[in-house]
Amino acid sequence: MSTLTATVEEPRTTPARPAYRVTGRRVLSSEWAKLWSLRSTWITLGLGLLFLVAFGLIAASRYKSGLNSGHLDRDFADSTAVSLSLFGTNFAQLALGVLGVLVTAGEYSTGMIRSTLAAVPRRLPVLWSKAAVFGLVALALGTVGAFVTFLVGSGIVSGTPAAMGLSHAGVLRSLLGAGLYLGLVGVIGAALGALLRSVAGGISVLVATLMLIPGLISLLPSSWQDDISPYLPSNAGESMFALTHDSTTLSPAAGLLVFLSWTALALAGAAYRLARSDV
Repeated sequence: MSTLTATVEEPRTTPARPAYRVTGRRVLSSEWAKLWSLRSTWITLGLGLLFLVAFGLIAASRYKSGLNSGHLDRDFADSTAVSLSLFGTNFAQLALGVLGVLVTAGEYSTGMIRSTLAAVPRRLPVLWSKAAVFGLVALALGTVGAFVTFLVGSGIVSGTPAAMGLSHAGVLRSLLGAGLYLGLVGVIGAALGALLRSVAGGISVLVATLMLIPGLISLLPSSWQDDISPYLPSNAGESMFALTHDSTTLSPAAGLLVFLSWTALALAGAAYRLARSDV
């Protein structure tokens, strides 16, 4: 009598795939890598730093030469080492704001945003990460540029009425305020790019907000100008790093709150469109 032996096959086990979770840290790391992988990032950040430093030193040199020659322009009559050093802030803000627009709107123009949102289905962490990463980069660049320009510019205007040191009242606050202002401009640029999803549209709105609208306000009656002008983004931001203030400008704290409100408004609009509409 033969016995049949049944062979019991062991169940085949497939190697378990590692479980990848979408975390805030990983999204930040991804956006950091994408930011520095673009050639435009290096070029535009370099231009922003160049504008900030070069124009500040040019202003300091012009002040010194005008003072020595006895033909000082009236625009420089009340200048200080701080105001001269931060003369290039208005030019640097354009470079950083434009790069902020490119950080978000650039993905829409190339179609890469689809891959990004497929990897991060909740969407909003992408916006927060882009704004945080670029905002911190712009903040660091603006702060370093402001301090370097002030230290070099102070040497140029040494021995003049504009001479100041870091120990003078308000100097550190002004330099840190300039860096913070440029960082927030970068965040606003990123928010506008995500809101409008167009590089040209985002840059146009950014330039109009920071440069054109303040000029148009001057066409209004003077009583209206006094009520509106201090609360415009550019004027509120300028009060953050201005060394002196008068009745027509906001205090540094008030200017910071107003500019933060504009930044939050831009981010809220970008978050609403990102969450509600298709890409």
